[in-house]
Formats: sequence, structure tokens, C-alpha cells
Amino acid sequence: MIENLQIGFEAALSAENVLWCFVGVLLGTIIGILPGLGSATGVAILIPVTLTFSPLTALIMLAGIYHGAQFGATITAILIATPGEASSVISTLDGYQMARKGRAGPALAISALGAFVSAMVSLVALMAVAPFFAHLALDFGPPEMLAIMILGLCTIVVFSGRNLPLGLAMGLIGVLIACIGVDVGSGTARYTFGSVELFGGVPFVEVMIGLFAIGELLNQLHLGMAAPIKARFRDLLLTKQDLKRATAPTARGTVIGFLLGCLPGAGTTLASFMAYGAEKTFSRNRKKLGTGAIEGVVAPDAATNAASNANFIPTLALGVPGGATTAVLLGAFLVYGIQPGPLLFENQPELVWGLLVSFFIGNVLLLVLNLPLAPVFAQLLRIRYAFMYPLIIVTSLLGAYSVKNSMFSVWVVIIFGLVGYAMKRLNFPMAPLVLGLVIGPLFEKALVQTSVLAGDDGFAVLATPATLTILVLAATLVTSPLWRGRLRRRTPNAPEQGKAKDHAEKGSHE
Repeated sequence: MIENLQIGFEAALSAENVLWCFVGVLLGTIIGILPGLGSATGVAILIPVTLTFSPLTALIMLAGIYHGAQFGATITAILIATPGEASSVISTLDGYQMARKGRAGPALAISALGAFVSAMVSLVALMAVAPFFAHLALDFGPPEMLAIMILGLCTIVVFSGRNLPLGLAMGLIGVLIACIGVDVGSGTARYTFGSVELFGGVPFVEVMIGLFAIGELLNQLHLGMAAPIKARFRDLLLTKQDLKRATAPTARGTVIGFLLGCLPGAGTTLASFMAYGAEKTFSRNRKKLGTGAIEGVVAPDAATNAASNANFIPTLALGVPGGATTAVLLGAFLVYGIQPGPLLFENQPELVWGLLVSFFIGNVLLLVLNLPLAPVFAQLLRIRYAFMYPLIIVTSLLGAYSVKNSMFSVWVVIIFGLVGYAMKRLNFPMAPLVLGLVIGPLFEKALVQTSVLAGDDGFAVLATPATLTILVLAATLVTSPLWRGRLRRRTPNAPEQGKAKDHAEKGSHE
């Protein structure tokens, strides 16, 4: 590993590569801030610009865009509840609430720090165990992926809060909306009502912009235009307590993100939701999640960064994209005449290890670039909302239009903006709906593939150690509210019983 790192640093630390890495993370941050673009679109748009570069320099710049977009998307998710990437949707739940309380600076800072720490840890793991995890990923077929999707759907229980039936209903609605489009098994259109635009399904990014950005804006207008947030400068800085509370969520998010990122097709969005679900289950401050808890910001962002790095394991070692952006990068590899796969590490070590080392450089540049600017970004909330709201509307609609250059995307944003507003007024949980939208297509694909693979004997396919372990975890997650509730009912009685026993003993002695 030491020799590989030496090869990588020698290849990546040239002045040209560092310069284009900086350009990449800067452009990526800007792309992430703009709603609707996202890292996949940004990388695809800028591939032609890199055709005159050497393959390593081009890939370093494109990878910088990928990582920069992750953080840029979090900035708008926290400040104005407008996720720039699908993976940053979950950051709006607590990040935006922290911003509303005048703590936008700490939210942005802890997001940057958590993402940086998880990136460093996951990159070391990536370099150390890439061949092993690539081999492990080969053993993960449709049955194992189906089990993971079932586990993901079971986290709806965690996101539902106290009203479990309502949360399950919203999750089911999300899955049903995800069913719109072409059936995976038969190839026939369903629920499209003759609309050609719906053949590809309801566009996820546009739905998120509508639900969160436009929905929140309409809700704020209904409540009455809020006064600008004028927090003191010291309120925009992290405290020791913030860092202490963020340690365990960062570790959990890193592990979850890395493990899910190693799986082909899992992507970063599922990792961010699973990390938030883990905090809902294990965090000491789980009751505060959704109200502006720092754990709800750092855990998903740590998972997103770890997953985005781990996505390169199947991409480089197997030639199978780990997510949407790595699928575009896989196309870039082919454009540059590079064939990803098991032999890539042996045939072109300078390119592979130079690219991986550039992730270290890119994340350091992102931290240096964005951490000092967190309080500056937070000052945007001082702008009067009479000026801020029109800017949010224009940015959201333009961002949606730019995805496919279609007015259909704009109408989707408007319709789901009204849906988001209605949900906020009725106090319906939004996270289960989004989770259903995310997992629905992945679940259906894995289900169809598993059923074809199984034939008449479905149980035999599911009876593998990995599948059974994941399904047991899913069952534990579903039943956790029941046994946790029983423990809570027993715990308060224990001290009282102890006191009664002491009094009885004392009385007998007297």
C-alpha cells in the first residue's frame, strides 16, 4: 500500500494536476449550489472541456467536480431548504432548522468537517481493501440487493415518528409514485396517461425541489414573512459541544456510507437516508432529530462522502458504476481509451493511484475553501426575505428547467411544491415519502431480477448467509419501537421499586 501511495502522490502532485483539481472542486461547489444540476450533469457537461488534457489530469478534474458538488448541494439544503443533489435532501431536515435558529454557520462547518473526516477514513479504507470489497461486491447478486432494499424500506418505521400508520402510508405513496413509467419486467408503460415525458418516471430532482424549496417557501408565506436571521458572529462558530456530539454520528455515517457505496448501483442517496435512520435509532439525541440537531446534519453528509468514495470500488475494479455520477465517469474512462476492470490496477497503476490520491488533495482543498466561508455563507440569511424568496423561486425553476431543457420539469416542481405545502400544513411526514421515491425503483429492479433468478423456488435464492443477515437486521429495525417502548415502560418503575424496597426494609428494622 505504501508503494502504491508513493506512486499516486508522484503522479497527482504535479502543479498542473493540483491546479485542475482546485478548478474541479470550485466548479463542483458552484454546480452543487445550483438546484437541479447535480454532479452527474456537471461532469457530463464538462467532459468535452477535458478532451485535450492527459487522461489522469482530466479524471482528477472531473472527480473534483464530483466531490465539490456534494458539499455545494449541502449549502443550499441548509440555508434555504433547497437540495442541490438527491443525496442532500436529508440534510434539509435538521440543517435548515439549525439555520432558522441562527446556527447556519455551525451546520455548514460541521457538514464540511464531517465530510472531510469521512472522506479521509473512507479513502484509506478504499486503498487498503479495494480488491477485497470488489470481490465481495461480485457476490452481491439480486437477492442480496433485494434484502438491502427491504432494509431500506424498513427505515420508514424510523422516519415515521409517533404516527407509524401515517408514515407507512406516505412511504407507500412514494413507492407508488416511483412506479410511474416503464415496467422493468415487461417493458410496458404504466400510469403514464399517454404522456411521453412520464415514460422515464417522475423526475426525482424536480420532485425534491418542489417538495422542499417551493413547499417551504409557500409555507413561510402562509405563516407571514419571517424576519431575517441576525445571529451574532460567535453563534456562527462551532463549539466543543458541537464537535463532541458530532463524533459518533460521523463514525456511524462513514461506516454505513462506505459499506453501501461498495455495492454497484446503491449510490449515495440511500446511504444518506440509512445514516439518518441509524441516528434515529442509536443517537442519544434522537428525540431532537428533525428540530435542528447537529447529528442530523453530520451523519448523512459523512455517509454521502464515504459512499461517493466507495462508489469507485466497483467502478475501477469491476467496470460497474456505483452510482449515477460514476456511471458518467465510467463513460469518460472509455472516451480516454481506458478500460476499467480487474486488470486496471496492474496495467495502469499511475493512473489509478494518482486518481485516488487526488481525492485526498481535493477534499483538503474543499475544507480549506469552504470551512472559513461557512460564516460568510450564513450571512446570506440576513437578506430580507422580500428579496430572498423571488431569488429562490427563479433559481429553483431555472434549475429544474436546465435538467432536461423542458417545461415539463417546471410543472413537476410547481405541482410538488403545492403538495409539499399541503403536507407541511397538515403536518404529514415528508421523509417517508422521499424514501419511498428513492428506494421504489431499486426495490422493483431487484425484485424482478430475483424472481427471474429464483424461478419456482424463491426461498432457496434468499437462503444465503448475507441475505438472511440483512433480513434479520430489517426485522430488528421494524420491531425496535416495540421492545424499546417496553424497556421505557419498565425503566421508570425500577427506581420506584427500589425505593419502595428500601422503605420496606427500613420499616422492618425499625
